Amino acid sequence: MSAPAAPAGQASASPAARFARRVSGADPSAYIVYIGFVLILVFFAITLHDDGFLTTDNLLNIARQTAPITVMAVGMVFVLSAGEIDLSIGSVVALSALVTAVLLRDVGLLAGITGGLAVGVGVGLVNGLFVTRLRLPSFLVTLATMGLIAGLARTITDLQSVPVTEQAYIDVFGSGDLLGVSSVIIWSLVIVALGHVVLRKRRFGAHVLATGDNPQGAQNSGIKSMRVKMAVLVLSASAAAFAGMLYAGRLQGARYTLGEADLLTVIAAVIIGGTRLFGGVGTVVGALIGSLIMGMLNNGLILMGLSVSEQMIVRGVILLLAISLTLREPRS
Repeated sequence: MSAPAAPAGQASASPAARFARRVSGADPSAYIVYIGFVLILVFFAITLHDDGFLTTDNLLNIARQTAPITVMAVGMVFVLSAGEIDLSIGSVVALSALVTAVLLRDVGLLAGITGGLAVGVGVGLVNGLFVTRLRLPSFLVTLATMGLIAGLARTITDLQSVPVTEQAYIDVFGSGDLLGVSSVIIWSLVIVALGHVVLRKRRFGAHVLATGDNPQGAQNSGIKSMRVKMAVLVLSASAAAFAGMLYAGRLQGARYTLGEADLLTVIAAVIIGGTRLFGGVGTVVGALIGSLIMGMLNNGLILMGLSVSEQMIVRGVILLLAISLTLREPRS
């Protein structure tokens, strides 16, 4: 007696054919960031071949420099996916780094780590309460707290830098390594992995995307949208605080200027990576690639010998092109 026939097309389709169908049915814009990453890498590899762009030391240096940006980008993915935004992350970086450095110097290792993380949780709770309880736009709330926190960072040390001399802290959060891999790179990869799993595989991630896509519909379906928004704002500020701790460990010191130029870089990395600015769509892996693209641009343009103004022009043109390709809405 013969076995029952398989459904039409199922048995005959080879793995290659099934893969081809999946690729042909996918949104091409989802792959633009990866194509852009490869093109930029190849361009700098060719033009800067004699300047050591592709050396292991230089590539690891790019990864180390972009690690704090990657950490903040993960938090920003959750905020933007939920339909909110956090403009205070740059100021949180400076305040967290300074608090960590001061506590390491005056109290000890555990107090420094706890204090740095507490800055992020505290700022996130303040932002979240104003957004969820008073129903204020997160843009305005975090714009206000950005200035407030920047003022605190300047005040607590009277504009003075604070050195970090605790070797155990430096080894774990800065210049240490594990099996030859820098600790800051390990931290960034761990946070990317956790963020990806939570956003794609856990209920909270689904609630975040649903809240950003249709807040009222999410609320009607039983999702506590206000709690979700509170959580993502705390998550974003905590990621920024952790990035500040990484800065303090890698630079072996803290200053109020840390993170002041990171906000636009983080947002650009996240949006280039494929996260929708107005909510509902987010990708942590894309944010990682976007962060690396920004790091490669900075490194490559410096090795090319461009002036600061020329670097700004080139970065602006590339960002406009990338954003146009990834965020352009299809015609209805």
